[in-house]
Amino acid sequence: MGRTEDDGARDDGQRQDGYDDDPAHGSTVGRPRARARASRWTRDELSSYAGHTIPDLVGPGLRLLFVGINPGLVSAATGLHFARNGNRFYPALRAAGILPADVLKPEDAVPALLERGVGITNLVPRASARADELDDDELREGRARLERLVAEHRPRVVAVAGITAYRTAFGERRASAGEQERTIGDARLWVVPNPSGLNAHATVASLADAYGEAADAAGLQRLHA
Repeated sequence: MGRTEDDGARDDGQRQDGYDDDPAHGSTVGRPRARARASRWTRDELSSYAGHTIPDLVGPGLRLLFVGINPGLVSAATGLHFARNGNRFYPALRAAGILPADVLKPEDAVPALLERGVGITNLVPRASARADELDDDELREGRARLERLVAEHRPRVVAVAGITAYRTAFGERRASAGEQERTIGDARLWVVPNPSGLNAHATVASLADAYGEAADAAGLQRLHA
């Protein structure tokens, strides 16, 4: 199946979720707490984060919800989605005009995404080094979890990042990328490319095109033409 959302992870800490409480956005979102940089960790230290979780990044006025497969180990250690160096998620969001061009770090993207009505979650909440460490039952259970999250926060568009994981979770073996015929409640459903650096078929430009189409469908105004 390939790699996790950041090619690596999951979470813990004083609040056990990687974020400090932010009354403006509720208890599950907020400002990420500073943690040691990934470059300082040994393989064994990162491995200790396997099985941890990180919070969903969701807030009021959610329009577009990106869905990773599951957190990688770097994400677990930092409490930030798509946090591994080399992951192209944030560069693609900048190229698509979803994020401001001057937002360069994952921790700085948190308030910017919330302000724009963009959220991030995962099909499977537990962190692992590789997405192929997950079994099919976990992905199918992840679909039910996603449906509950969508019912609660009511985004306009849900964009699942990874065609193989989508096919398993939703039982649609012949699904292709792009907008799907099915919906999740009132939310339109898209499948977009996985931004992992191991996805050799995708470039930042092609990721930006796919993410931008989902953003347009969600009624999100792009920050540049």
